[in-house]
Amino acid sequence: MTTVRLPLFPLNTVLFPGLVLPLNVFEERYRAMMRELLKTPEEEPRRFAVVAIRDGYEVAPSAPGMPDPTAEPERGPAAGFGPDPLAAFHQMGCIADAATVRERPGGTFEVLATGTTRVRLLSVDASGPYLTAELEEVAEEPGDEAGALAEGVLRAFRQYQKRLAGARERSLATSAELPDDPSVVSYLVAAAMVHDTPTKQRLLQAPDTASRLRDELRLLRGETAIIRNLPSLPAFELTRTPTSLN
Repeated sequence: MTTVRLPLFPLNTVLFPGLVLPLNVFEERYRAMMRELLKTPEEEPRRFAVVAIRDGYEVAPSAPGMPDPTAEPERGPAAGFGPDPLAAFHQMGCIADAATVRERPGGTFEVLATGTTRVRLLSVDASGPYLTAELEEVAEEPGDEAGALAEGVLRAFRQYQKRLAGARERSLATSAELPDDPSVVSYLVAAAMVHDTPTKQRLLQAPDTASRLRDELRLLRGETAIIRNLPSLPAFELTRTPTSLN
């Protein structure tokens, strides 16, 4: 079992290996994290872990609010995540490699990172200026018939794209833009489909690539059938995707 201790960045989204994650970092706890990452030599990876929030607030309350308008806002690295941060997060996340960490004049940061490796959350430490976590790296196993399943998922994904593009007047991605490696296909499709965080988290946690692809094939066929029978496509991003300031 390979374990690693890294800074922890909880978000209201799921990061998959190979996918790009842009961040607007403005809270002090995460600004402290980025200042620390900048101390890492440029030739070395600037790594942190991203986990999806199960129960809590991506941005800590910064002013009194409901139900008690006199309550003091929370402070500290675990603000917004309750007395046990470990219980507030989904237990599998993804290591992110920050290719760009750019500090703005006001002290906030513009970050561009890429997901690399799945990790399982073992413990969370809130004793420093930002959260850190002990993590176990999780290998990606291919499973049975991953190659054939990937071909089927790509076909279903193109149909899904076609239905969405027809409803939203968006252009389609060409076949040249889609990968052929089964694990890459599974992560790309998982990230590209319009689904809620629990569904995306389930796909991230799949025991192997083939299992993830089977789940995606079922989801794609179901979503495509629904879109086909709708006279117009509602603005479901507004209800399925939480607004993120990061």
